Amino acid sequence: MARQIVDGKAPEVPIEAAKIVTTLAQQALDIHVRLREIDRDLAVCLRGNDVARRLMAIPGIGPVGATALAASVTDPHHFRSGRQFAAWLGLTPLQKSSGGKERLGHISKMGDKYLRKLLIVGMTSLVRRAKYNPDKVDPRLADLLARKPTRVATVAMANKTARVVWAIMARGETYRTGHQPALAA
Repeated sequence: MARQIVDGKAPEVPIEAAKIVTTLAQQALDIHVRLREIDRDLAVCLRGNDVARRLMAIPGIGPVGATALAASVTDPHHFRSGRQFAAWLGLTPLQKSSGGKERLGHISKMGDKYLRKLLIVGMTSLVRRAKYNPDKVDPRLADLLARKPTRVATVAMANKTARVVWAIMARGETYRTGHQPALAA
């Protein structure tokens, strides 16, 4: 429709509004062209980066997440375990314990906000897919969604995925469906 508006085949609209709508439609088309260029550049980057290619095999991690993780975490051996990596991303719950009673609060939100957001958005995508295709969902995710609220399940899956990402990066493994790298405690 934006192309039709720019070509002058817009629906009956007052002249003043047509100018503004034409300008906005042209901006939308320009952005679309730029996004395609970025997608092509990202595909080239993925082809040249073995770690990013291996990370893309993880459900919920796409090209943007894979390249961002590969670029941001240059040496995964800085972290002793997947748990420490997830904590660095801010995906672990805050502990509010007192008197021997353990209470876990919201996630800490420490660390890299962008990477945390990419993981949570990716897991939100998996949760949405699970709602529309429940027969094709990982049984662990289905079980988690049955027990916990959607947002809690999403963040828990992001935490688990961060641990898998660390294992793949640190050990040089590849992700296989049905088999996940062993996670260090």
